[in-house]
Formats: sequence, structure tokens, C-alpha cells
Amino acid sequence: MKQILNRLFEHECLDRAEARDIMLRISRGECNDSQIAAFITVFLMRSITIEELSGFRDALLELRVPVDLSDYPAIDIVGTGGDNKNTFNISTAACFVVAGAGYHVIKHGNYGASSVSGASNVIEAHGVRFTADADTLRKSLDQCGMAFLHAQFFNPAMKQVAPVRKALAVRTFFNMLGPLVNPCLPKYQLLGVYNLKLGRMYNYLYQQTDTEYTIVNSLDGYDEISLTDDFKWFSRTGEEVISPESLGFTRSTEADLYGGETVEEAARIFDRVLNGTATAAQTNTVVANAAFAIHTIDRSKSLTDCIAAARDSIASGKALRSLKRFIEINS
Repeated sequence: MKQILNRLFEHECLDRAEARDIMLRISRGECNDSQIAAFITVFLMRSITIEELSGFRDALLELRVPVDLSDYPAIDIVGTGGDNKNTFNISTAACFVVAGAGYHVIKHGNYGASSVSGASNVIEAHGVRFTADADTLRKSLDQCGMAFLHAQFFNPAMKQVAPVRKALAVRTFFNMLGPLVNPCLPKYQLLGVYNLKLGRMYNYLYQQTDTEYTIVNSLDGYDEISLTDDFKWFSRTGEEVISPESLGFTRSTEADLYGGETVEEAARIFDRVLNGTATAAQTNTVVANAAFAIHTIDRSKSLTDCIAAARDSIASGKALRSLKRFIEINS
């Protein structure tokens, strides 16, 4: 690690094999917290390369705890985090809306490192106990359409670096890795990124896989469809900039999406969205992200129909029923 750090401090880049090797060493506990912090800091000072990101991903997938859920045509809905917006848990709420609409969701998530409430925080706040048991995960998918994979249970490196990430409390390249290392490698993915450069990098990486994906970025820096500005989306078929108004939405403000100062506050907003008592701005943002997830699964559906399906999932109570059953199964 000392040799690697000295090279990186001299502005060298790692090739894919070297990146894989150092991430394996970190995952196995061979590096101390100070070394990990120094290593992470390098990539705060310069952009990560595609070779480095690919090598890190190779290592995490190699070491992941295997769980075979490949017979479910599922989607993961995830943002990279690190946009410094401290929104409520939009992607996680969208997961239950999509599940309520009749689709399978396998969400890969973790505790918040640079925000108050990550996916694992808001899930755990509902009394859920994380599990790596395949039978429980399958039961959850069968009965409520949703399974949750807590990253630290499936990716050893995520657990090794968790204290350092929490202490740094800033965006790191692990934010970029999380969406790439869902241990089930689901067939579909809706991924939110905090800038277009990162979106293009993911677009390149996903084109080398068989994942059907949509990448979204709000042009004002949100790692999801925030409806606070126009947003861009990428897929295998191209890219497009869309305004909220063109989809029938009213623009939101940053204050509309604020997640609060505690996990408990974020969880209350999350619950209000799913039980239909949230503000229009909060609901619309979740609906928009859920709609693009549905569109990723079924490209034959128009965005208008996907939005209608997401709205119906909330209005009919199906999204809330999915959440309640999820809690029953996983508590």
C-alpha cells in the first residue's frame, strides 16, 4: 500500500489489475484506516479512471457473498449519493412504488456516509433486520415484490471502509461503486448520478454488460430525477434532456426535497409518501423516479403510462401494502 500511495501521490494512475489487487487487500483487512483514508483522498483530488473503477468493481464482485436471485427479472433503483443535497430517501421510496405496481425490486443499499439517511438507515428505522438468507429474500420478493441487500452483508470491502467513510463524511469513490456491485447483478437498473461526467462513465461501463439500464441526472446536481431542474437520461438507445413540465410535473425547490436532520425525520417523510399524505412535490419526485424505473423494465410503455402506473401504486395503497408486508417478513 505504501508503494501504491507514493505512486498515486506522484499523479500516476492504476491499471485495472492493480486497482483490483489493492481493493482485494483493503477488503481482506490488510490496510489500516489511515492508509484507507489516504487512498480515498487521492480520488477526491482527481477523477477516477474507467480502468480504476473497473478494477475496484472486479474485486468487489469477486469477493461478494453470493446469492442467486437470477430467476426474478428485478430492478435496482439507486443513486450514487454524494450530491450534498440531503434529500429524503427518494430512490428507496420509489422501490416500494415500483413493487406495488407489480414489478420485482432488489435494492442494494448502505448506511448514509455523506448524508443523514441512506437506504439502510431508513429501512432499519422501520424495525427491519438485514439478512443474507436467500430463502427470506425470495419470500420477500414473492410476497411484496421487494428484497433489500444491505451492502455490508454482501460486500466485505464496504464493511472494512465504513468507519473511514463515516469519519470523512464526504463523497468518495465508494459512492460510485455501490450501484455497480449489487451482488445479484439484477437484469435492470435505474441509476442516478450527481454529474454528467459520471453519467457518461457509467454509460460506457454498462454498455459492456447485459444490464438494461437508465442513468439519470438532474442538471442542477441531484443524483436522481429531482424535478428541480431539467434532467438528462442515458440508455443503450441514446440520451435526452427532459423538462419536468414536459411530463406534466410542476418544478420543485430544494426545500421541498429536504430530508431533515435525523433518520427519524427522513423516515417520516418516506412514510408520508407511501401512505399518500406527503406534499405534492415529495410525491411527484418519487413518482417520476418510479416511472423511469418501470420504463426501464418495459420500454414498450410510454412515460405517460409509467407515470400513471406509479401514481396508481400510491393512490391505491399498493405501495404502502408492499412496505408493510416487507416489514412483516423482514423484522
